[in-house]
Amino acid sequence: MKVSNMTSSKGNKAPNQFIIRSKNKIVFQSYESIIAIKENDTIVLDQKYWNFSDTTSKYRNLFLNEKKVDTLKKINSGEYKLRDLNRKPVKLRMVA
Repeated sequence: MKVSNMTSSKGNKAPNQFIIRSKNKIVFQSYESIIAIKENDTIVLDQKYWNFSDTTSKYRNLFLNEKKVDTLKKINSGEYKLRDLNRKPVKLRMVA
């Protein structure tokens, strides 16, 4: 797995905007939230955070190489899936 900062339009490392690469998956993370996952030919966006802020949207557009209007069309057509990519795992406790 490799983590790198995204690059701003001025060529600088974009703070808090990350690309995470593994064998067959690329993940875009903004701050502490996963925004999008590319796996093979499938794109999944987080249902809550995919369009969270101007900054997130700017870097999501770069990650997907498209504008918001194109992303919305692909969500509406079913080409892109919306899922909760940031669900916290449930902690189980032992009960005596």
